Amino acid sequence: MNASTSTMSTNLQPHAIALLRISLGVMALAHGLTKVFVFTLPGTVGYFESLGLPSFIAYLTILGEVGGGLALILGIYTRWISLAMIPLLLGATSVHLGNGWMFSNAGGGWEFPAFWTVALLVQAGLGGGSFTLNPRVS
Repeated sequence: MNASTSTMSTNLQPHAIALLRISLGVMALAHGLTKVFVFTLPGTVGYFESLGLPSFIAYLTILGEVGGGLALILGIYTRWISLAMIPLLLGATSVHLGNGWMFSNAGGGWEFPAFWTVALLVQAGLGGGSFTLNPRVS
């Protein structure tokens, strides 16, 4: 690798990290808002209860997805938010385990939430990248 390739790679890395962060944030926000506006709060609570979970877990999940999504998009405490969201995705993965691997299966498989879990772990390791509201601690 020559010096110009190394410099270009170094210059692009913070932007690539930000692209991952913003993508994860948009996905989380979309999932949280879907629970509010499409499935509705009563529908989401009912689904969580049908899984044997207490209703407050549905509200915590929505808060985690909406709040965590917004924080990731803005680059606020990226490492901590990414780590805090991992239990949500592990829960989603466990809910979908019985449906098989592919998310296109009836009821959704577990490959998407499993990948999302890994991506959040990677984001936590990388930090916030560029375009963050608190770059020193992201």
